[in-house]
Amino acid sequence: MTTPRLPERLLALTPGRTRDADGAARLARSVGAACEAGLRSVLIREPLLGDGDLLVLARRLVDLARTLPGLWIGVHDRVHVALAAGAHGVHVGHRSLTVREARGVAGEGLCLGFSAHEHDAPSLREGADYLIFGPLHDTPSKRGLLPPTGHEALARCAGSFHGPVWAIGGLRLGRVRGAREAGAFGVAVLSDLLGAPDPVERARAWCEEPACRG
Repeated sequence: MTTPRLPERLLALTPGRTRDADGAARLARSVGAACEAGLRSVLIREPLLGDGDLLVLARRLVDLARTLPGLWIGVHDRVHVALAAGAHGVHVGHRSLTVREARGVAGEGLCLGFSAHEHDAPSLREGADYLIFGPLHDTPSKRGLLPPTGHEALARCAGSFHGPVWAIGGLRLGRVRGAREAGAFGVAVLSDLLGAPDPVERARAWCEEPACRG
């Protein structure tokens, strides 16, 4: 049985604002440049894109992985697109298929992640290869929806799950070590990386952070 390959400690999420094929082409160039600068794990999360445009985007980045050894490309929510693109992983959340349902479609060879929150039933996470847990800190996208968990909840999640956990939510360079010390294997970053005005510069800065490597 093939063991799914997990993301690296630094996992970048795409901004989620792309609406059409032209925007997807621009995003592919931007993400590609960040990967050329050292980024090695990307989760494509573009809920506004149709399946066809998302597939083109995912295939472009998977093709890039053939020239950049170690590059990991995942697709959020849409298992069928991840499979059609030849992606390395798929990530599901509370509005997606369940982990069990996604595994039934994806099989054992595709890395399967799950978005976990503090008060989830543990059974929701069963069968996932990894978790993204948060929001660790205050973040605009979750303000009014989910309160920051803090490090204690992260530590409980990391201690009770069988696989690695990535922390998400308000992550900045100065906060990585605290997340790692609380038990996170790595960090998942959106606004301060691929969502930043200069993703290439931010990719270089994040890739130089020792807590994202060791």
